[in-house]
Amino acid sequence: MGILLNCKTCVRNMKGKVVTVLGPVDPDTLGVTFTHEHLLHELPLRVFRHPLPGNIPPVQGQLFSVENLGWIRQYPYCFDDNNIYTDDGVRKAVVDEMRFYKQLGGGTIVDNGSIGLRAKDQGQFLTSLSKETGVNIVTGTGFYTVFAQSQSVLKMTVEEMAAKMREDILVGIDGTGVKCGVIGEIGCSWPLADFEKKSLVSSAIVQAEVGVPVIIHPGRDKTSPEEIYRVFQEAGGKLEHTVMSHLERTLLTKEGLEEFAAMGSYCEFDLFGIEVSHYQHNEDVDMPSDAQRVERLYHLVQQGYGDKICISHDIHTKHRLMKYGGHGFSHILANVLPKMKKRGFTEEDIKKILCDNPQKWLTFH
Repeated sequence: MGILLNCKTCVRNMKGKVVTVLGPVDPDTLGVTFTHEHLLHELPLRVFRHPLPGNIPPVQGQLFSVENLGWIRQYPYCFDDNNIYTDDGVRKAVVDEMRFYKQLGGGTIVDNGSIGLRAKDQGQFLTSLSKETGVNIVTGTGFYTVFAQSQSVLKMTVEEMAAKMREDILVGIDGTGVKCGVIGEIGCSWPLADFEKKSLVSSAIVQAEVGVPVIIHPGRDKTSPEEIYRVFQEAGGKLEHTVMSHLERTLLTKEGLEEFAAMGSYCEFDLFGIEVSHYQHNEDVDMPSDAQRVERLYHLVQQGYGDKICISHDIHTKHRLMKYGGHGFSHILANVLPKMKKRGFTEEDIKKILCDNPQKWLTFH
């Protein structure tokens, strides 16, 4: 509690504000906001690595190339080079993309940089990126899944985990002074690991103390989001200030989405741009297309949940960046919005999803 008690002024200064890597800003200055992206990450390669299926002929080389692009798009986690997201090529590509995002009307990006994902120079890179491009960047603390953690992190107690998050939010990341404006993404597996339960409990404690928004990565099972919220709420977590990510690969029916939306949290569809039906992390699931995502979101709007929707791309591999033949961070603005307008979304609906809802969620309460 020492950090919290010594930073009462910090907490007061954050209330009613959105905390970016360059400092607190008024919520109404955010503009168009994507709530789940990765501008840099250093996720251990073993976490997502998959072998190529046995029926696929050997691919010529493992480096990213045009010759391999078709295979990479279909099996992105079979190529280590595709999943290295800290090298100079990625950094330059992200700078260029943020300039383009700004040009197309983008205002803010939430970088889900929790521990287990966070690069060593995350704070410095994001600060420089925001200054250079004019895009607001909000970055995250908290803990990704059990599989991404070192042994020292796995041994942390709830109290130690909460203390680390308080430090990241109120003082800054690892002595840099760059403050986190969100807890997340909190990584959860299926079934939920003991470490991940500690992560949820400590996140709920800090949310209640500081008023910070939270964003959660659910396990790959339809019962995972509800189980997560049981643990989170019992520890004092506030669903009205929380986003549940990846719902398009988790809740596969309109009825399931409706039931979940009624719980009161923000519902996030954040895999826009992925247009292959094969989902490597759960082959029992058919990955929806963008058209299907739009259809399901429109159903939620029709059922009265338009003020509880956020959308994004969750870009975290090279092949989804424009430089490497991908759709990029501006895909929703350039390609999805016209589809939404043709499928019944009003300008008011779109403003809620892209601007109003993220602003409300990101505001410290």
